[in-house]
Amino acid sequence: MRRARRTRRGSGARGARGARGGRPRLKQVGGKRLPARSSSARDAKRDAEMVRLNKFLADNGVASRRRSDELILGGKVLVDGDIVTELGTKIDPRTQEVDVDGVILKSDPRERRYYILHKPAGVVCTNEIRETRPRAIDLITDPKKGRIFTVGRLDEESKGLLLLTSDGEFAERIAHPRFGVPKTYLVRIPGQITDEAVQKIREGVYLAEGRTAGARVIVKRRTANGSTLEVTIQEGRNREVRRIFVRVGYKVSSLTRTQIGPLGIRGLREGKWRALSREEVEALLAEHESLEAGAAPESLPRTPPRRGSSGAGSRGGSRDGSSGGSARSGRSARGSRSSRGARGGGGSARSSSARSGSSRGSRRRGGRRRR
Repeated sequence: MRRARRTRRGSGARGARGARGGRPRLKQVGGKRLPARSSSARDAKRDAEMVRLNKFLADNGVASRRRSDELILGGKVLVDGDIVTELGTKIDPRTQEVDVDGVILKSDPRERRYYILHKPAGVVCTNEIRETRPRAIDLITDPKKGRIFTVGRLDEESKGLLLLTSDGEFAERIAHPRFGVPKTYLVRIPGQITDEAVQKIREGVYLAEGRTAGARVIVKRRTANGSTLEVTIQEGRNREVRRIFVRVGYKVSSLTRTQIGPLGIRGLREGKWRALSREEVEALLAEHESLEAGAAPESLPRTPPRRGSSGAGSRGGSRDGSSGGSARSGRSARGSRSSRGARGGGGSARSSSARSGSSRGSRRRGGRRRR
């Protein structure tokens, strides 16, 4: 009986921890839960359309896409017995046979692999064979990993959560800025950050590529010696977090990615890795699908506009047609101010009457045009 009570008590605590975070707690690989070997993103695209020849070669582990292009130009790839040297050629894996140096490739490539790595500083995200620095892909010691690559990148000085896979569709859905999967970072900077700088980061700053979409910022610690912040973004441009802080006048001294979508780094020591379960893979993809369906992301609430910027906001809204009502309300407010000036008398009354006369004239002209 005591054992049963302890079990129930423990499971209840685990459920409460999952509910507190707002998302169900993801179950890791272990026990009866097997590592993922495919994803819904890949299943939806597999054998559903024509694919580029260099992508097909890369999916089969022959080489990278760039190296595959070199093999094609060198005349080493045959499709249905004919040499193909034209880049961009598409094939149907279900009906066509591809031969590379006498080896016939399968129409359905091998199973995919999905890993999570706690990347240490000093490790680079590249598949370049001639790279002399430690590579993230070399830290995955699974003998069955095959050709894998990083999902997005962390620069050499940064550390934290990094995904690696051999599934191109999955990588695109997670890493590409247009899918908006949220990524959370723990940022440490020297000195005490100001409220104005925090607000600028929340609203978005201008980088070389344009203005950022804004970020969710939580100040964890702020002293004269240094500040610690939790920053969540949904774009993932090159070195975006570091460049944002430089833009507002601060240099990042330490950057750690702690979360991608619902997947966190907690419980995984630095330099260690593990395989992802199918449930974890699908939860990451579901994060994109919820945003695509129009659901507001929990991680990036809308920040209030700056004081005195309502006029700019109404102008921006009228341009894209989403805030026409606010523009009309602005005109009515100006009209009410002019009428108050008219009651006060003097030159303001004359100016308001002139404005009202011109508005009546414009209405008459508009009426004649309509007739």
